[in-house]
Amino acid sequence: MSGIFSQFTQWLHDVFVAQWDGWIVLGFVAQALFMMRFVVQWLASEKARKSVMPVAFWFFSLGGGTLLLIYAIRQKDPVFIAGQGLGLIVYIRNLSLIYREKKHKQMNS
Repeated sequence: MSGIFSQFTQWLHDVFVAQWDGWIVLGFVAQALFMMRFVVQWLASEKARKSVMPVAFWFFSLGGGTLLLIYAIRQKDPVFIAGQGLGLIVYIRNLSLIYREKKHKQMNS
């Protein structure tokens, strides 16, 4: 049993301490930004008492997704690169649709 615990603590050290550098910090910052989109969406939905998608969701998605893509490129992870790269297209498209709708409403008011 102590051998398993020793292996686990060594694994924790290898993963979370031994390879710690600026890229790991960037990865954690990126993941925190990406996670904030869910927090913002949840709080907005709770306030409205219905499911809503605030504009901040898309900005956190874009910021976190961009940083995660940079991290994935540095790590040379093709799955992560493809996922984040394609996600950025969706985030940018949603922001452009929101901008177009606001511009349209301003022109008609």
